[in-house]
Amino acid sequence: MNKLFNFIKKRTSFFLFSTVTTLLVSSANAQAYNNADSVLIRKLYDEVLQSEEMDVNLRYLTSHIGARIAGSEQAKQAVDWLKETIFRYHPDSIYLQPVMVPHWIRGEKESASFITGGRTVKLNLSALGGSVGTGGTLTGQVVEVKSWAELSSLSDEQVRGKIVFFNRAMDAREAETFKAYLSAADQRAKGAIAASMKGAIGALIRSLTLAKDDYPHTGAMSYDAAVKKIPAAALSTNSADKLSEALKKDPVLQLSMQMNCIQLPDVLSYNVIAELKGVVHPDEFVTVGAHIDSWDIGEGASDDGTGLVQAMEVLRAFKATGLKPARTLRVILYMNEEAGAHGGVEYAAQASVRNEHHVAAIESDAGGFTPRGFRIEASPEVTAKFKAWALLLAPYKADDIQPQQRGVDLVPMKGMAKALLSLDCDDSRLFYIHHSALDTYDKINPREVAMGAGAMAAMTALLCKYGL
Repeated sequence: MNKLFNFIKKRTSFFLFSTVTTLLVSSANAQAYNNADSVLIRKLYDEVLQSEEMDVNLRYLTSHIGARIAGSEQAKQAVDWLKETIFRYHPDSIYLQPVMVPHWIRGEKESASFITGGRTVKLNLSALGGSVGTGGTLTGQVVEVKSWAELSSLSDEQVRGKIVFFNRAMDAREAETFKAYLSAADQRAKGAIAASMKGAIGALIRSLTLAKDDYPHTGAMSYDAAVKKIPAAALSTNSADKLSEALKKDPVLQLSMQMNCIQLPDVLSYNVIAELKGVVHPDEFVTVGAHIDSWDIGEGASDDGTGLVQAMEVLRAFKATGLKPARTLRVILYMNEEAGAHGGVEYAAQASVRNEHHVAAIESDAGGFTPRGFRIEASPEVTAKFKAWALLLAPYKADDIQPQQRGVDLVPMKGMAKALLSLDCDDSRLFYIHHSALDTYDKINPREVAMGAGAMAAMTALLCKYGL
């Protein structure tokens, strides 16, 4: 019995020793792996944080080119400037990818007012992108609604010949402002269609912002070919409140509005694409991108000038640090994300024709504010890899991994790339300036933009090195 006990004791001790040894070796290997990547990531962050290149680029883009709505001369200037700037970073290749885009012109500034109690009250408004004009002055009574159900409850007779005023505000109780935005954006996208179906002659939308000010926020809207097109505009939140209060006292007040916008035929534009060839797997692609276009008010600094300079900075940082990616890094600057994602659709179509293998696609379009991490659309197995890598970003406070990426230009790549990633930033300030005249360079903090670029460079480096 003692011999058996001693034998079991020896075997157990040997097993425990072997197990502990294996764990220690594995731990040492993991530590070495993490250390090597930590050094690489620190090197990239050091390069990005000490350079003023991004800030110089953003200041030039906003002050010399400014607003660059798709189809405009400014959009063309942006394409030329981006190509010239990236060329200075010595990519292995750089080229323009043709894409047809809509050409919508706002025209002379919009105006609107109503008369109540014998006085005229002027309103601040901005035509929604793609809206038809009023063809002179459009005048009618106003019907205010705060939900689709409220609109549906009205008869066609109650709406016919009137202007529907969609006054559903973003929910200030929502901690994540982007969710509040998404919950209210449907009235901007589909309001004109729903109003027209009931016989309305125009649509007004409460601006999608939590701010109480006089700055209207524009954005894309849509039409249905089977439904008559009616003019649609966004009211500043202060103007929306004024109109709502006036309607309580005078439900039959007359509102007049004038919009001079026009939709011209589509025009030729371009995506700007640059590459650093992979030294091991050149036919596997990791893409980093942002969108070139902006709305025609403001300077397009936050949306998406910050994303543009961050995407370019990833390539510059790779070159400056001597990093040779195992897989091909491709920087894609997309045209016309704001009004149809034509650049993103064209890129995905061409990638499909060439049967390209995309490991992952990353986009920065969250305003350039303090980065928190990444939002990811991928399988559970792939997502688990990102969560493991996130530990390497913890020292830079960019380690939060959330589901549901939000890059509009990446949507056409769903099913083609193993993972879609959007840089996730603090959104507390985004919708105070989003799509408005307030989107200017002075609202940007260069340090926040640099930290975001560092996170993108780090994640891109890991993807290029290990794949998925």
